Amino acid sequence: MKLFSSTFANLERGLDYASLNQKVISQNIANVDTPNYRAKEVEFKTVLNDSINQLEAKRTNARHFSFQSSNQHPAVKTKSAYQYNHNGNGVDLDREMSEMASNQIYFNALTDRINGKFNSLKSVVTGGK
Repeated sequence: MKLFSSTFANLERGLDYASLNQKVISQNIANVDTPNYRAKEVEFKTVLNDSINQLEAKRTNARHFSFQSSNQHPAVKTKSAYQYNHNGNGVDLDREMSEMASNQIYFNALTDRINGKFNSLKSVVTGGK
């Protein structure tokens, strides 16, 4: 028996993605002056495919798409070979700061959603008092 819906697991995976993305962006910013450093990024497509693969579905026809479970984790990939600085560094500081702000908004939205879920459970347990 499942105690909680899969919403908590999905929100947890979203927080894991946001945390990893924050680490990668921070590494890029920290290495903005490192010669020949290539910026990295977390591949969102891997996370999306993993979430889709976690869906539970019953195939009623052989022509329907099959859903298979997999344990893939977000992949950290080196960004395309951009060279912004004369020393071979591939970090665009403005872009990284923009991505960091976007990731922070995403993280805050997820934590607000989790807080709402826990407040709903608290309300149920305390009888609405």
